[in-house]
Parts: sequence; C-alpha cells; structure tokens
Amino acid sequence: MFLRLIADNFARRPRQKVLTAAVLSLGMAVATAALSVSLDVGDRLSEEFRSLGANLVVTPEDDSLPLEIGGVDYRPANAGAYLPESDLPKVKSVFWHNNIIGLAPAIELPVRLGPSPGGAAYAIGTWARHALPLPDGGVFLTGIAETSPWWRLEGTWFRDDSLECAVGASLARKSGLKRGDRVEVQAADHPGRPVTLAVTGILASGGAEDNALIVPLRIAQALAQQPGAYRKLYVSALTKPEDDFARRDPKTMTPGELERWSCTPYVSSIAASIRQVLPGSEVRVVRRVADGEGKILTRVRLLLWLVTLASLLAAALAVGASSAASVLERRSEIGLMKALGAGSTTVGLLLVGEQLLLAFVGGCLGYALGLFLARLLGSRIFGVPPDPSLLVLGVILALASGVTLAGSALPLHRAANYEPAPILRGE
Repeated sequence: MFLRLIADNFARRPRQKVLTAAVLSLGMAVATAALSVSLDVGDRLSEEFRSLGANLVVTPEDDSLPLEIGGVDYRPANAGAYLPESDLPKVKSVFWHNNIIGLAPAIELPVRLGPSPGGAAYAIGTWARHALPLPDGGVFLTGIAETSPWWRLEGTWFRDDSLECAVGASLARKSGLKRGDRVEVQAADHPGRPVTLAVTGILASGGAEDNALIVPLRIAQALAQQPGAYRKLYVSALTKPEDDFARRDPKTMTPGELERWSCTPYVSSIAASIRQVLPGSEVRVVRRVADGEGKILTRVRLLLWLVTLASLLAAALAVGASSAASVLERRSEIGLMKALGAGSTTVGLLLVGEQLLLAFVGGCLGYALGLFLARLLGSRIFGVPPDPSLLVLGVILALASGVTLAGSALPLHRAANYEPAPILRGE
C-alpha cells in the first residue's frame, strides 16, 4: 500500500515531476561528465606528458662531477663511471614494469669528423629501436624513439647492428651532410681507427641533439673504449602525478605509509625500485616533466570539481523550489491523511519516498546524458573518450539522492508537521 501511494502520487502532476526530473538530470549529467573525465584525466595526461620525453635519468652513483652545458656532456669519454648494459633487462623486472614504456641507454663523447667535411662534433650513442631480451623470455622493443617521441626525423633511424647514423639538423647544415652521405667518425680524446657511417636521417629535436651525431650504442662504446657499458639511461614511465604525500621522504614514513607509497606509481617510487635493481646507480627525476604534470592535473581537477559543485548546488535549489510548491499544493491532501490517523513519520516517509524515486529517475537520466558529454569532452580534449564506470553510476545515484533530500528537507519537514485541523478548516 505504501509503495502504491508513492507510485500514484509520483504519476500525478506530471508536468511538475518532469520539470524537476529534467533539472535534476541536467545537474547529474554535468556531475557525471566531470567525474568521468576527472577519473580518466590522470592517465590521459600521463600519456600526453610522455611525449615530452623521459621522466627519469639513471647515472652511475660514483660518477665524477658532471660537466654539462646545454644538455651536452663535455667530459672526456674515459672520465667518470659507467654502468653495465647487461643489467638493463632488470629494469623491466621491477614492480611497476608495465608502467615503463621506454628505455634508452646513452654514451656521449666528443668526436672528429673526417676526412671531409672534417671538424669537431660530439656523438650520442644510443638505441634507435632495440629488441631487449627480458628475464622472462620475452622481448621489449625500446629505444630513443620511445623515450623522445617528439624528435622529428627526416629519413629513417639507423639499425642498432649497422654502420649507420643520424645527423642533427644544425650539424648537417654546418657540415653539408645529407641523407645517403658517408662520414668518418673518430674519438677526439683517444684517436684510433675511424669508423665510416652512412647517414640515414636528419634529426630535428629543438635541443642539443641538433648539433650532434646520433650513432648506434655499440659504435659509441667502441669509440669510447667502453664495450658493454653506458653512462646514462633515459627511462619513460607512466606515473601518477605527485601530491604532498608523494613528496615526503620515505625514510620518515611509517611501515603502512611506506607500503602505500611503494604501491602507488609515483615517479619517485618507480625511481626507488629502479635503483634497487641497478646496483651503483643514481636515479634522478626530471622535475620539469613531473612537476608540470602534477600542476596541470591539480588545476584541471579543481576546475572539474568546481563545475560539479556548482551544478549540484543549482540542482538542489531547483529541487527545493519544486518541492516547496508541491507541498503547498498538497496541503489539503496531507491534512486529510493526518486526520485519518497518519502520523508525522508516515507522512514524512511517504514524501521522502516520492523524492527518492524522483532522484533515481533523474540520476539515471543524468548519468546517460553525462556519459555522452564525457565522451564528447574526452574525444575533443584527449582524443580518447573515457570508459563508462559503474562506480560513477553509484556515485551519481547517491549524489542525486543527497541533492534531492537536501533541497527538499525544509519543505518536507514543514509538511510532516502540519496540523490537520487548520488545514481542513481552510485556514
């Protein structure tokens, strides 16, 4: 009987109910879109920021004082410490191995080009697209193309097992090198037998690499007389933007906090796990990438939460106004119910049940409309729409119920406490 009364009352005054449900569904649609994008924006921003290059750099812990100008290492090739190339498969064995999407070891050394066009330059030895065997028997395709995807190459990358190279755009203009040319390369610090390389591409990075010769890692190892070693390792990893908790010193954390920190893909926790599997290494975070990601994500999420709050407030005010009007129209009906023996609790539960049914309808309609808005926003901003989530549906139904009850709380309270006698006398 109670449910029948709720259903009958809900079917009455359809225009008012439709208007209230429409306002509520619009508010829930905005909230659905904002929540869906907010849950997805972290992963999307992380993927977008990977186009900015590696966010971790591994160097030898015992290395000498670095001498870098404009991102170029000007130390002699035999100065400082090196790390063994044979340890690189261990990087893909850490807890967050699936988040590591690119590795590129590198050796930088000054060289001389000759006999024509001649002149001094510096070479960067690295992987272009290398098949790295993994401990589990798999193969990880990686290289500078994954860690520096914004580099523009006119031509093709060299093969890692070949006598080929790529030339930076500025160096190519100064030296007159072009695709198809051959160039002799010789280490500047300890001249030995020169290596003749074929130019397969012209590289434009907008950085120091434009003035460099990019060669296979094994060629740079031979020129530096450091076989099977590297000086730097660039790592590109998908991470969660750091918050205040992530920036804390792990040494000051409790065991529970340390476990939470280790089980979250912060860039700092991934750096710590890489340091554990690469003995004698130091892992530095590229802060301009990590900090920029965190700041942008914080601002985007703040904007989405403000929009959600505004939509919920507008929906609550609209529901409150509609509820107040409905209660005034039904004063006689409420007075008659109380005169026939219905208590304030019964009347209140009846009115609350009607509002909750209205919240359910408005929440479901708002969720469906919000999914369309979320897909539109996701496609326009990130190129990929967010996936539907049952978690968001549950949150939206809870928000719709809360907004409806909060907006109609005062009118329902007054209706439940009406005295029947004055109402039936027409006062």
